[in-house]
Amino acid sequence: MAWDFETEPEFEEQLAWMREFTREEIFPIETLDLSYEDVLKVIAPLQDEVRRRGLWAAHLPPELGGTGFGQVRLGLMHEVLGQSPYGPLVFGNNAPDSGNAELLAVGMEMTDRHDIRERWLEPLLAGTMRSGFSMTEPHTAGSDPKLLSTTAVRDGDEWVINGRKWYTSNGSVADILIVMAVSNPDAHPYQGSSMFVVPVTTPGVTIVRDVGSMDDPRVVYGRFGNHAEITYEDVRVPADHLIGPEGSGFMLAQARLGPGRIHHCMRWLGQSQRAFDMMCERALSRFTHGSMLAEKQTVQNWIADSRAEMHAARLMTLQAAWKMDREGAAAARVEIAMIKYYGATVLYNVIDRSLQVHGSLGYSADLPLEAMYRWARAARIYDGPDEVHRQTVARQTLKDYRPSEVPTEFIPARAERAREKFAEALELLTAANA
Repeated sequence: MAWDFETEPEFEEQLAWMREFTREEIFPIETLDLSYEDVLKVIAPLQDEVRRRGLWAAHLPPELGGTGFGQVRLGLMHEVLGQSPYGPLVFGNNAPDSGNAELLAVGMEMTDRHDIRERWLEPLLAGTMRSGFSMTEPHTAGSDPKLLSTTAVRDGDEWVINGRKWYTSNGSVADILIVMAVSNPDAHPYQGSSMFVVPVTTPGVTIVRDVGSMDDPRVVYGRFGNHAEITYEDVRVPADHLIGPEGSGFMLAQARLGPGRIHHCMRWLGQSQRAFDMMCERALSRFTHGSMLAEKQTVQNWIADSRAEMHAARLMTLQAAWKMDREGAAAARVEIAMIKYYGATVLYNVIDRSLQVHGSLGYSADLPLEAMYRWARAARIYDGPDEVHRQTVARQTLKDYRPSEVPTEFIPARAERAREKFAEALELLTAANA
């Protein structure tokens, strides 16, 4: 089947505008030491410009307040915006809000509950509400969500939630938390969990801390992009805070994470390109040991390998996005899994090479490479560790094969079958050559 990633000329013009806008208006913000509230004030005029150009919240269909770009165009867009951590925020499609908005939209469609739109979806799209996705737990393996221990028990017209979560992105600055909990422990794990909207002001919700990490070991509480540890102790929410039907937690999680992984991979390509540009510039500018770095074979190999890996990752990601647009996320499960671990590895490799070319300058905080390097390491963990995605690809691939006691390519057996197949022709050849 032919693949077609072509987009309309009008969208290509929008992409060109986004590239310049990101470079000229968003990149400079990275150099300023701003609080979360200050960032929102600084980017407000930029967000207004994005809205005027019809590029706001492109991840949702027009009937839900977005622009309905589809995954291919969204992917190309995220490739540009992903060059800066502020890019998605300026365009109204930053994680986790964009994924949570998609999750709410799916839940709304499943239950025909239009109140979800007014209460949570529209404020998220408008940027007047922030959200956190609270699924990962500190004492269970995040790579196996069937082990979730947080519970939700129905009590009349309320659900009572108990558990402990961590790495809830933006949890300390969120207005609402989307919590995944076991609502029916007797059901199969894939049918026993549900999703709930929990306002952070609900009694029993405690933001314990923002977790320090390689990204920010001396974390300052309440910064945008932090990852919170949260306890839920007898947290009561109304029954209508259930998202989708009871037991649909896993399905909603997949609906949220599938497109999110595409967007992550394209953002990683944007970051890779930025690191690649810095590497090439440095190679042409730095003289050492008798020649420019660009003339060293090792550096040339790094540049060539980086460009090839980035090109391969880009094509793989666009093909996965194209398949999602045509057949849905479930049909593109293997393609999504492949780009998740492959794209994370490419991101890490390119940034690592660029840092090496820059030497001590790259290691210093005078360039963004050291921060990008720390972000890149996390890419191999979140949204499912690389090992789980590799396992998915291998298992799905092996379904197309059957065991064979004698290898199908075993030459003696093939030769015997060939002699039987061409017996008549071989007899004629033998007679002719006698």
